[in-house]
Amino acid sequence: EPPEQSMQTTTRVLIMSCLLLLGACDPQDRRPGLWLTGEEVTALPEDWSFSDQHQEIFVQVGTPYLLPHSVTVWCSSVDGTLYLAARDPDSKNWPGWVEDSPDVKIKIADKVYPVTLVTLEDAAEIAGVQQAYIAKYELPATGGEFAQRYWRVAPRG
Repeated sequence: EPPEQSMQTTTRVLIMSCLLLLGACDPQDRRPGLWLTGEEVTALPEDWSFSDQHQEIFVQVGTPYLLPHSVTVWCSSVDGTLYLAARDPDSKNWPGWVEDSPDVKIKIADKVYPVTLVTLEDAAEIAGVQQAYIAKYELPATGGEFAQRYWRVAPRG
């Protein structure tokens, strides 16, 4: 095969290998991932308060380029309802992708849940969620405002 075609084949193999390696990796800290791995659970918990045992969870969102994007996020529960937050959401792509397509997957421990994220707009609900974040993450009393966007986790409709 000609050298140019051989180089294209090698490049394609390297790109596919990188994508497969990334796809096999869940996100970690600030490093994003692709598909979340784990046991997919379709029956959602009625009470998400078990999530308070986990400092970080993962969320997988859809993207305009057809590959999923997964990130590490903080979460908190209030009266059994699970909430996610984004710090500086306008500086990241994934919050906008959630607004475009709120059906996402979240991973807690080794379980992956297909859910819908509902943007919070009610000030009283946001204040309660901020207090839960302050308590869970031992933030300063004003630390609940670290996030500018919050979502309630809901079943897919």
